Amino acid sequence: MVPRLRKLARSFYLRPTLQVAEELLGLFLVRNVPGTRLIGRIVEVEAYLGSKDPASHAFRGRTKRNEVMFWQGGHLYVYFTYGMHFCSNVVTGREGTAHAVLLRAVEPIAGLSVMKGNRRRPVWEDNPGVLCSGPARLCQAFGIAREENGSDLCGREIWIGRDVSVREQPHVARSRRVGISDGKRHLWRFYIKDNLFVSPGRPVER
Repeated sequence: MVPRLRKLARSFYLRPTLQVAEELLGLFLVRNVPGTRLIGRIVEVEAYLGSKDPASHAFRGRTKRNEVMFWQGGHLYVYFTYGMHFCSNVVTGREGTAHAVLLRAVEPIAGLSVMKGNRRRPVWEDNPGVLCSGPARLCQAFGIAREENGSDLCGREIWIGRDVSVREQPHVARSRRVGISDGKRHLWRFYIKDNLFVSPGRPVER
């Protein structure tokens, strides 16, 4: 069943980053493409806190690569990694803060045929649980790449919404972040406990 979605206001993204990260869980990532709409329920994220966080791209200041992180909250920061993958982040806080929340996994809800075509892997026909389970897989499925860097999440093409017909809150767990060498002590990875669409890397939770 397709959710009844209301787009988040800018004010949602301007709050403290850890709060935004946790509250993104259970909300819906939406991308409008010609002829259809891609929708995924956000089930896993990681927070990165700028100059306070050695694992953040913004730890050592502003660069051409991380410029979007310094924008006002409510924009999409997309970066290229390992010479082959894109990852997408929700920018949070006031302009100049350089905080962001990495979108690690979503549960596919609508537009699955387009997502599977974007992934170009026929095995996903039988295993939708791994279609968007991981930040690179998510970006590939949603067609998010360099051109989407800086997209306004309060715009029309890519946005995040809340299902207005649902009141219950997801069961949130948290753990260390995945695949970093610095800032390991922080429990800044949030995910929906026991959700089958969470990515494979699962550090011990709090």
